[in-house]
Amino acid sequence: MAKKGKAKNTLNKAKHAKLMERKKNKLKKEAALRKERLKSIIKKSQESE
Repeated sequence: MAKKGKAKNTLNKAKHAKLMERKKNKLKKEAALRKERLKSIIKKSQESE
């Protein structure tokens, strides 16, 4: 027999997915920022030579 009432774990799964998505976006943003900083440092060092 199927259980009556609302689905048990869907809210928690949705919350977890949202948090993991947020974490991935944060890591991507930080990586891009780091890349930009490195590019600017390299560019400055090449200009000074």
